[in-house]
Parts: sequence; structure tokens; C-alpha cells
Amino acid sequence: MSSSTVNPVTVSSVNNNNNVFVYGSLLADDVVRVLLHRVPNNSPATLHGFHRFSVKGRVYPAILPVENKKITGRVLLGITAPELDILDKFEDYEYEKKLVNVSLLDTSENLQAYTYVWVNSEDPDLYGEWDFEVWKESKMKEFLNMTMGFVEEQEQSESKRRVATYESYYNQNDGNNLAS
Repeated sequence: MSSSTVNPVTVSSVNNNNNVFVYGSLLADDVVRVLLHRVPNNSPATLHGFHRFSVKGRVYPAILPVENKKITGRVLLGITAPELDILDKFEDYEYEKKLVNVSLLDTSENLQAYTYVWVNSEDPDLYGEWDFEVWKESKMKEFLNMTMGFVEEQEQSESKRRVATYESYYNQNDGNNLAS
């Protein structure tokens, strides 16, 4: 069954699992696979009333509520409680998990999902618009390596925060063009 034919309401209600709207690095199946050890069923979706910003000194984006804006991303369906915990740790203290309404692009159905919203709405490092395709071509390989390091540390109970893992990885690799 392809992801476009999955009925997300059924997936969510039958398994009593969570849905998560993703809009940045988690749009890449490889990153999701490293974190969750699987790629969940998913559906393309739009989140209205938000803008996806680039963040100075980071290769991942931030979203904040902005009137008359929208973000295209995808909803990861059927996320278990332990998987949601992994995503919470991965998103770290820079983000706050919020429940939002998204519109599925393939069915026009509305669905509730968690997403991760940038905590500092006044952050002077936010600018422009983050572009997944540019990130995928120029930053994904390095980010995937950093993500593997984060997962290894979590599995070894070192519990280093994701931001600390990110910063130490990029500092060891001379920064390698941190900014997008």
C-alpha cells in the first residue's frame, strides 16, 4: 500500500499512535530511518499560518506562526510513544512540540499532528526561507553523519543533547559551511 492510499485517521485511531508534521531535515527518509529505524507511512501536507525560516549558524530550519503563510511538508503517521520521545530529544530545547491542524495534499483531509515550533519567536538569527532541495544537495550528507552520531550517543546512554552533538560535530569538521 502506498503512502498516498493510507487513511491516516484509521492508522492513528486503530494503533492509538501519533502523527507528526515535519518540514525540515525529517523530510529526508534517510534521516528518519536513522532516528526511528524505519520510515513510517506518511502523507504530503500543508501547515497554514506558519513560515519556515533559515537560521543563521544552523543547517536546519525553524517555523513560527506567521499570518497568511503556509509550509509544505509531510505527516509521519502512526508514530509510537517511544518514537515520539526520540523525536522530542532530537528536536531538543530549541523547539516546542505543539499540536496543529494540517491539510493532507492527497486527500484534502484535515488532520491533527504534532510539530516542532521554534521557541524563540524574537530570534534575530531567523531569516528568509529555508529550502529543502538546497539543503538536500549541499548539507544532507553531513547532517546525516551528525544524526548517526546523535543516535549512537543516545543508544550508549551518553544522552548528549542534539544541539551539543550538532555543534561538536561541525566544530570537529571545521564548520563546513554551517549557514544555509
